[in-house]
Amino acid sequence: MKIVVCIKQVPDTTDVKINKETNTLIREGVKSIINPYDVYAIEEGLALKEIYGGSVTVISMGPPQVCEALKEAVSLGVDNVILISDRAFAGADSLATSYTLAKTIEKIGEVDLIITGKQAIDGDTAQVGPGIAEWLHIPHSTYIKAVEEITGEHIRVQRMIEGGYERIELDMPALITVVKEINEPRFPSIRGILRSREIEVPIWTANDLDVDETRIGLKGSPTQVVTIATPELGSKGEIFRGKAEEQVQKLFAALRERQIV
Repeated sequence: MKIVVCIKQVPDTTDVKINKETNTLIREGVKSIINPYDVYAIEEGLALKEIYGGSVTVISMGPPQVCEALKEAVSLGVDNVILISDRAFAGADSLATSYTLAKTIEKIGEVDLIITGKQAIDGDTAQVGPGIAEWLHIPHSTYIKAVEEITGEHIRVQRMIEGGYERIELDMPALITVVKEINEPRFPSIRGILRSREIEVPIWTANDLDVDETRIGLKGSPTQVVTIATPELGSKGEIFRGKAEEQVQKLFAALRERQIV
């Protein structure tokens, strides 16, 4: 079985800062990580390979620095990695991104299962996974918490819903997006770490893919970020001290002064 896992490198959310003049994220000096949900996607791909055999290929679109994320995937035990990187892809929204990833998967060829995280923590759109499936004209299901069985040309999964889950069977090839409840990611192995240090990550550009130039990058992006800003901090809270009765009286007086009551 040939499995492809799509990952994204994102800024560490504890270090995100915004340039107030340009309204863009400050990425210089900011630590980047594999999108947390995509780590579960990698683990699920590896677990399914251990059960059903085959190979796991991890792909990602982004600048050259994404090679580090792909090497981390190698340290976890994946067979192959591919970076899709070209200035022509810059500024891509979820539609253009899913199109480019779909074209990459088409070039890989004969893929049985595509796995992505449920969403990226920087954009939170949850659109790229389903978008890939739509471009490839294959079945897909989102928020998968368990893969029950793969038999012949079908895959049976559990899809998380409010209050429980629903059981779904898909024809293969198919795409699934996974939630963190699906597994417990493994740690890198010594062999994997050594291999990740030696591997040269293949880089595919727009010229390597059969893409329509009007569907990639900014040209292929009907949505664009106009502005971005951090929320303004509100006024500080006020602490009332003393006995409970005194605190209640002070609170009531403060509310009346502000014409809240």
